[in-house]
Amino acid sequence: MTGNAAIGILSAEQIRASLALGEIVIDRPLDDDQVQPASLDLRLGAVAYRVRASFLPGPNVLVKDRLAELTLHEIDLSAGSVLETGCVYIVPLLEGLALPPDIQASANPKSSTGRLDIFTRVITDRAQSFDTIPAGYHGPLYLEVSPRTFPIVARTGSRLSQIRFRRGDTHLNDTELAALNAREPLVDGAFRASGGLLLSIDLEGSNGIIGYRAKRHTGVVDVDKRAACDVLDYWEPIPVRGKAELILDPDQFYILVSREAVHVPPDYAAEMVAFDPLVGEFRVHYAGFFDPGFGHQAAGGAGSRAVLEVRSHEVPFILEHGQTVGRLVYETMSERPAKLYGSDLGSNYQAQGLKLSKHFR
Repeated sequence: MTGNAAIGILSAEQIRASLALGEIVIDRPLDDDQVQPASLDLRLGAVAYRVRASFLPGPNVLVKDRLAELTLHEIDLSAGSVLETGCVYIVPLLEGLALPPDIQASANPKSSTGRLDIFTRVITDRAQSFDTIPAGYHGPLYLEVSPRTFPIVARTGSRLSQIRFRRGDTHLNDTELAALNAREPLVDGAFRASGGLLLSIDLEGSNGIIGYRAKRHTGVVDVDKRAACDVLDYWEPIPVRGKAELILDPDQFYILVSREAVHVPPDYAAEMVAFDPLVGEFRVHYAGFFDPGFGHQAAGGAGSRAVLEVRSHEVPFILEHGQTVGRLVYETMSERPAKLYGSDLGSNYQAQGLKLSKHFR
């Protein structure tokens, strides 16, 4: 990778440099807005394989060999196709990697993907874990896609996931996080840290609602079309009631919001811990990447809340207003990106409060 050898998450400029060096391999030129301040969007390839079950290939197995055993049928994505709820699909991506030995990577669903309850995970050849790409990896990338609530339309080039590249140990411990907060406040309320910045839930609401509960048996959502779906066809607003609490039904998907507004300074990136047994038996926030400049006042983000995609595990679970629901882990950038999240990038969720994905009007 070009640029300095500083420890940290690689910036947009360093990602473009690595592309020029052939360390990111592409089947067609990048889209104009595909490189984000601290990540690269990943694009679906030409075909989706409907498989019997999710899998990890294991240390000596290629993904294509497992697909030969598990594929039920192939779906042509070139003109767009429906991916059904409750099904598991594996899609070869248009991007592959030829990483140098000092660079590793991790993947996460994009914010809009998580807000549609589309479960995605990146798989590599010989992988023993999802969404993690070891340093020095050379090979293709695949995306497991499983719509959980809404059937979707996707096509070649659709972007459901994103990847970050990092050099060295980039994570801030709680002492370092407290020092950063003293210099540049990370939260508009009390600073609390335990393995990351602790966030709580807002169940007092604004504009009369505290969140949204997804409806079932809806129409499809085209993942590439903005403002194409009516909110009430897909979502049930949850009104403010006398007691600021919510019982999560294990069969339901919710969009909620943090009580705190959060800030990611320009020289840092952050990631939400998706499932944290320390705070309860539920999963929060499929899409965990927060770019440099999220919530940054100079980038138009003052007051940005963390929107939480919430699904309970196995049993009903009661959330109460102010209850801790997640941890935001901060990491250093290798260099400050030239453009921050929200700064002339058309970022969808800067200065957000409770907000559904860009697909709804």
